[in-house]
Amino acid sequence: MEKDCLKKLQELRISKGYTYQKMADKLNISKCFYWQIENKERNLTYKMAFKIAKILNTKPDKIFLDEMRESIK
Repeated sequence: MEKDCLKKLQELRISKGYTYQKMADKLNISKCFYWQIENKERNLTYKMAFKIAKILNTKPDKIFLDEMRESIK
């Protein structure tokens, strides 16, 4: 079973030493907004996914592709 993309996102964020606040600051959004993204309380746009991936030095597909595939089935 594939790992949930938001779980992957959280693990990657933590492995880089970033807190919710640090990610929010880098994205120029509130801590609450970022927390909502990671906890499935806010929809993630492609633009935001791209920004998050760039901050984490990866590509959006590496984090979010599996989730997107599941949502279109």
